[in-house]
Amino acid sequence: VQLQASGGGSVQAGDSLRLSCVASGRTFSSYAMGWFRQAPGKEREFVAAISWSGGSTYYADSVKGRFTISRDNAKNTVYLQMNSLKPEDTAVYYCAADPGRYYSGSYPPEYDYWGQGTQVTVSS
Repeated sequence: VQLQASGGGSVQAGDSLRLSCVASGRTFSSYAMGWFRQAPGKEREFVAAISWSGGSTYYADSVKGRFTISRDNAKNTVYLQMNSLKPEDTAVYYCAADPGRYYSGSYPPEYDYWGQGTQVTVSS
């Protein structure tokens, strides 16, 4: 499984961005997916997760109400819509996949495959 994340950039506080992550493979609809982020000098932290059907989602408290995770199984793509961005959202964002599992949570080792990351920078 290969994951290609895109959509990062440099924005002002309050702006929006939408990240995309395209996955290889013909069974994307059976992958649990997640988004994580890592700021300089900090550990990788959970952002959001979605079940293989898209019917279940889970968010970190720090992004709840501002970020939305979704997926389009026909396009092998998972999205992260980020609204009301804050400087503390600045990080490299990674998508992750857990094939064969309906839903994976917030623990990074649960995920078997990782994308290369896309930089998000939010200035005040």
